[in-house]
Amino acid sequence: MMNEKTIKALIDAGAVKKVMIVADGSAVHVKVVTKADTVTATTLKGTIKTWATIDSSAKWVRGLGIGKVQLEISKWLPGQKGLKI
Repeated sequence: MMNEKTIKALIDAGAVKKVMIVADGSAVHVKVVTKADTVTATTLKGTIKTWATIDSSAKWVRGLGIGKVQLEISKWLPGQKGLKI
């Protein structure tokens, strides 16, 4: 898992091979693929960073300077209500 600051550093270094937006249930998260690993974007507290919509996650990724993503929606349930944990 990796926070936004570290992901930006990897992007600036040219180490990011692919960015994936993954919709799973009602939550959306982002995975970053490098040559060595695949990591999930996290908050500064270390929890997985999630969004309620695909477009909000896409705006975050675009803000990082990434213009191309892979979208994984096979487990997406857009009508499902998220659980507050």
